[in-house]
Amino acid sequence: MKLALHGGWTVRPTDGPVPDDVGHGAVEATVPGCVTTDLIGAGLVPDPYLDANEALLAWVGRTGWRYETSFEVPPAGDGERTDLVCEGLDTIATVRLNGLEVGRASDMHLCYRWDVSSLLAPGTNHLEIEFEAAVDAAERWEAELGPRPNVSAHPYNALRKMACNYGWDWGPDLPTCGIWRPVALERWHVARIAAVRPLSWVLLPGAGEGAPTTLEEEAPPAGPGSPVTAQAVLEAHVDIERGAGAAQELSVEVSVAGRCATAEVPAGASSVVVRLELPEVDLWWPHGYGAQPLYDLNVCLRARGDEVFATWPRRTGFPAGRVGRGPDERGSRLGFVVNGRAVNVRGANWVPDDCFPQRVSRERYRERLSQAVGANMNLLRVWGGGIFESEDFYGLADELGLMVWQDFLLACAAYAEEPPLRPLFEAEARQAVTRLCAHPSLAAWSGGNENIWGHEDWGWKDKLGGLTWGEAYYFDVFPSVVGELDPTRAYMAGSPWSFGHDAHPNDARFGSKHVWDVWNEKDYLAYREHQPQFVSEFGFQGPPTWSTLTRSLTARPLDLGMPELAVHQKAAQGNDKLARWAALRFPQPEAFEDWHWATSLVQARAVALGVEYWRALVPRCRGTVVWQLNDCWPVVSWSAVDGDGRLKPLWYALRHAYADRLLTIQPPEAGEGGAEGAMVLALVNDSKSTWRADIDVARTSFSGEVLASTTVAAEVAPGASERRLLPAGLTAAGRPAGEVLVATGADRRAVWFYAEDKDLELPPPSLSARWRRTPEGYAIEVEADGLQRDVALLADKVAPEAHVDDMLVTLPAGQRHTFEVRSPELADPDALLAPTVLRSANQLVHGAARS
Repeated sequence: MKLALHGGWTVRPTDGPVPDDVGHGAVEATVPGCVTTDLIGAGLVPDPYLDANEALLAWVGRTGWRYETSFEVPPAGDGERTDLVCEGLDTIATVRLNGLEVGRASDMHLCYRWDVSSLLAPGTNHLEIEFEAAVDAAERWEAELGPRPNVSAHPYNALRKMACNYGWDWGPDLPTCGIWRPVALERWHVARIAAVRPLSWVLLPGAGEGAPTTLEEEAPPAGPGSPVTAQAVLEAHVDIERGAGAAQELSVEVSVAGRCATAEVPAGASSVVVRLELPEVDLWWPHGYGAQPLYDLNVCLRARGDEVFATWPRRTGFPAGRVGRGPDERGSRLGFVVNGRAVNVRGANWVPDDCFPQRVSRERYRERLSQAVGANMNLLRVWGGGIFESEDFYGLADELGLMVWQDFLLACAAYAEEPPLRPLFEAEARQAVTRLCAHPSLAAWSGGNENIWGHEDWGWKDKLGGLTWGEAYYFDVFPSVVGELDPTRAYMAGSPWSFGHDAHPNDARFGSKHVWDVWNEKDYLAYREHQPQFVSEFGFQGPPTWSTLTRSLTARPLDLGMPELAVHQKAAQGNDKLARWAALRFPQPEAFEDWHWATSLVQARAVALGVEYWRALVPRCRGTVVWQLNDCWPVVSWSAVDGDGRLKPLWYALRHAYADRLLTIQPPEAGEGGAEGAMVLALVNDSKSTWRADIDVARTSFSGEVLASTTVAAEVAPGASERRLLPAGLTAAGRPAGEVLVATGADRRAVWFYAEDKDLELPPPSLSARWRRTPEGYAIEVEADGLQRDVALLADKVAPEAHVDDMLVTLPAGQRHTFEVRSPELADPDALLAPTVLRSANQLVHGAARS
């Protein structure tokens, strides 16, 4: 029997700086939930996502809270035990049942289980969970453990709680508190399934059983000969908890893929391994490389007779995955291999999708992960400053073909290696590895985010003065847990990481690299100064979409100097950097709407340039993971999808740059030769079939006159790239301010401008446009009277729910394009044609958006 305890809860403050207008009375509480959302629901505090309200809720993290509910439960039968199971308590909590202490919690990321059989009363029972103030608790633990460097105003690294809760350079300072995951009573007798670890190996032709994590030889790319089915082995490691005095023999039955096996559990034994040999399974592939078949996996715990004590149903899949290092002429590369085929990673970093994680439903996860797939991604890195996401996240990643790089939850800080933290870290790791190992999407574990790099470069060594900093976690605790509980997955000590102590942790020649001098110190053209093996973080800021920005900032008129905007810009000198990099391309914007469009466009161009440049270096660079896919609230940030779930121009740029088949024009690398002015045409083929195409390359004037042209016949194998040096006679501009280089073919196009926008002789904004009604909304047909760069339709400015199919389309003179807008019927469809909605780079150069 399982009885969810999600009804009838109240919450009240117990101590702290509670405002008089809030008082100390009880309010209705939602479980799962948190104090802040309950206070919002009761009308006692404003929405912290709006305006400058964030600061008005600072007292919440300085206040203790008590949750209470009452419930009735049927009497237990003979030999039955009743457990109280709290899947997530945030964070320092004392649990009492009928006035007696049940237990204490001190880790947001742990599931707690207590036997409460002797504490339950006939009739009504009273459950109380009291939480210590989140900020005070962190400071108290820091005082006990000793101060250690971090990147927040609060010592988040002293407490096992979501780090970004305490504020980040894209997130608000809103420390949460509450019962954030389900709580229930579970009643059982004789025995229960405590944990299941289904570990599987795919036996590819010519390969033995096991999970190698080195890449000593380059794996072939995915293609027509890639395996679709294979033999497999699944071993279900089943842990059993027995009731008092229950020493009888048991059996465990496991079934998957049409096969079933049973193992006997001797009296008194608490674990068993059930092995199934599967003669043929359909292989799970990442998105873009094949299908994602999933199988029902069922585990059943029985008495030696027929009585069933417990079941454990899941879905799983069978990829032969390995992630690891392989030597090359420069150092050691990081590579992902699935089913014996090299996979070029096209990914993004994932942060919690809401500051209040209980608000992220399965539907919201599906929308966000579908947006990743829609941008042609095949991997998400779950960043170490957040949470281990819910089963919905990983289950949907399984369904959609998104590989998951999972950080252990440490970020940008030094961490004490002494108790009480060390036992909590190990318990977290054991629970997380056990919970997630059934998911075929889980590709690799990482020790955390930028902690090793921070220790090396950020001045921590002097500040620590000999204190521990987390080294034991990255090089002992975590690899030991992964090796013991899930040897089928790879483990990396961190991100970035160079595979060893002999090289700097962020050395481009080894492993993974974070590129942050671009944006912070350098313009995005400097991405071409980096030639990493694998990029696991890089990014460029931009504002949220117009609808999201204007919903969250209610004051009018909008102005760059308004204090409310500063609250929604968390990066150091963030708006100054936005202005600096935009000023390299455009005149100073005269209106706020022009600033919004200019900085959105620069963000999109910046990240697309980095992606295209590094993809064109395959196999030298095997992956890019953009910072970041999503946001937790409405904010100026590095995301492609804003805090309200709307697609920024960056998302459209990524969809083009991450396409299976990429056509791009790049400057030649050292050693590629060519006279001054020569360029390289690069074709990148991540599809499963050979790309054969005739690419027309032409240098033209802005009026459309062809100045030089040629046709390049290309044949690119799956998983490969081809670089063709174009002669300077074709590519060298006679008038850089008035010429453009365009490559077209096989439904792909690449465009190269010879100067920044403000130095180009771009024609005035001149788009002829008309709309027509469609079953889904509207089709907007545009025609360029003169060359129009980066044409975009910002449809959300007309209707917040409107969605456009494409953006950032450069139209030569006389060319047409149709934008499809999904939208309800509009009162004034002509608004879609307004110059502040139908945008281009030309407008920013000529200042004509308000005409």
